[in-house]
Amino acid sequence: MGTIILGVFEEGFVYAIMSLGVYITYKILDFPDLSVDGTYPLGAALAAMMISSGMNSLLALPVCFLAGMLAGCITGVIHVKLKVRDLLSGIIVSIALYSINLRVAGGKSNLPIFSKETIFSNSFLSAAVPEAAKPYVTVGILFVIIMICKVLLDLYLKTRSGYLLRAAGSNDILVTSLAKDKGSVKILGLALANGFAALAGCIMCQKQGVFDVNMGTGTIVIGLANVIIGTQLFKNMSFIRATTAVIAGSVLYKACVAFAINNGMEPGDLKLVTAALFLLILVVSGMRKGKVKKHA
Repeated sequence: MGTIILGVFEEGFVYAIMSLGVYITYKILDFPDLSVDGTYPLGAALAAMMISSGMNSLLALPVCFLAGMLAGCITGVIHVKLKVRDLLSGIIVSIALYSINLRVAGGKSNLPIFSKETIFSNSFLSAAVPEAAKPYVTVGILFVIIMICKVLLDLYLKTRSGYLLRAAGSNDILVTSLAKDKGSVKILGLALANGFAALAGCIMCQKQGVFDVNMGTGTIVIGLANVIIGTQLFKNMSFIRATTAVIAGSVLYKACVAFAINNGMEPGDLKLVTAALFLLILVVSGMRKGKVKKHA
């Protein structure tokens, strides 16, 4: 049971990083960004390539984040400058990234890094951490990373640029009235969102020890489920920040999946469980909105 709980928190924290990006596009910008399905494995491909080449695993984190930001910028430019619909912009970038990810990984659809040193198998950590605490090293590292991401995002959203980002999704006329280009604000938001997605892919690759070109399939659905669970569950608790709710939603979602798998479902049914949970979440959240309107 302890191993299952640790696994839930580990995977929940990794997907929570990606979900913070989905929160930016889905909740703040109201932008259905499907490029996340491509930027998540982009981070994994870059991490696998860098680590297999002997580069420092820590260096892979900022590099992957910046690569994800670049991909997000491309999505934004296609939408804002080329006037392509938001949904199609993400699909175009996601499709293009499939080929780019293969190129980054040296043409290999699967690139293992089991024998290489990662942020989780660092020789310094191995020597410094007591034997009894080693099973908790991975979840501890992930907790530190997700807290850093959460705090930095919270601080950014309190800046002038962060307030403009919020306004771009809910009242873009206000952005224009402040003599700011709403298109540029959207591009920045998409860049940040995809930066988080690529960072999550980088960390997942180092955790699992392998890059797979198809590992991003359905990532956006998982991210949306995490965001909806968290924001719906804690929406009446004003003392809980939205970013905290998203992280909690990610862990709860992984707990639901783990419960289903450990009660008879086959690992191959994971996508089916994901789809069923996502549908249930959408139906329940829709029913709640209907009740609120009815009693208003």
